[in-house]
Amino acid sequence: MAKIVVERVLMAGGRTRHDETMVAKRLLAIGSVLHFAENGDVIWGSGVNGKIPEQMHRFESLDVRAVRGPLTADFLAKRGIQVPKIYGDPGLLIPHLFPRFVKRTADREYSFVPNLHDLEASRHQPNTLSPLWGWNVVIDHIIRSKFIVASSLHGLVIAEAYGIPARYVRLSPSEDIFKYQDYYYGTGRENFTFAKSVEEALEMGGMPPPIFDHQRLLDAFPWDLWSLPEADEILR
Repeated sequence: MAKIVVERVLMAGGRTRHDETMVAKRLLAIGSVLHFAENGDVIWGSGVNGKIPEQMHRFESLDVRAVRGPLTADFLAKRGIQVPKIYGDPGLLIPHLFPRFVKRTADREYSFVPNLHDLEASRHQPNTLSPLWGWNVVIDHIIRSKFIVASSLHGLVIAEAYGIPARYVRLSPSEDIFKYQDYYYGTGRENFTFAKSVEEALEMGGMPPPIFDHQRLLDAFPWDLWSLPEADEILR
C-alpha cells in the first residue's frame, strides 16, 4: 500500500519514485514499520508496531513529517525526536488519489477483512475478503459493502475513507492492539471499542466516522526529497 500511495502522490505532482534527485534519503510511509527506521530516514504516516520490543528501534534521529497517531508520536517524543501534530494513515487518501474507485450502491450487507494471521481460521467465514488479493480487488469489494468487519487495520482504514461504517474485530492476540489504538486516537476516537466475533461486530455496528483532514496530510508529504538540481549544477 505504501508504494501505491506514494507513487500516486508523486504522479499528481509530475514526479516518479525513480527520478534522480539532489538528496538520497529513505522514506517510510504507511504501516507499522518504524522498527526498520535508521537515522535520517523520513517518516510520513507510518507507525510503531506494538509487538516489537523498544530496544529493536535503534534510531536516534528521524525526519518526521507525519505519523499514524499520537501513540507513535509519544513513543518518538520520549526518544527526543520532534514530531509535528499531523496524524493519519495515508491509506485514508485513497478516495482522493484514485477517483476510479467510486462508492457504488452497496450490493452486499457486509464484508469481513481478516488480517493475515487470522486468514486461515477465517476461511469458512461468509463474505471474507482475503488480504492476499490485489489491493484494487479488495478495495472494489469493500466499496460494494454496506458494512465492514475487519481485523485488518487497512480494511478498517479503507472502509472509513469511503464513509462505510466499520468495526474492528479482535479474533486473536496475534496483532498487538497498539496500532489500532494509534489509528483511532489519531482520527479523534479515543473511546473506541472492538468486537470479539464477527457476529458481535454486526450487532455493534460501526464506530463514529474518523475526524481527518486529508489536505493536511497531503501537505506534509516530503516533496523536498524530489527536488531537482539546478541547471548550472548539472553542467558543472
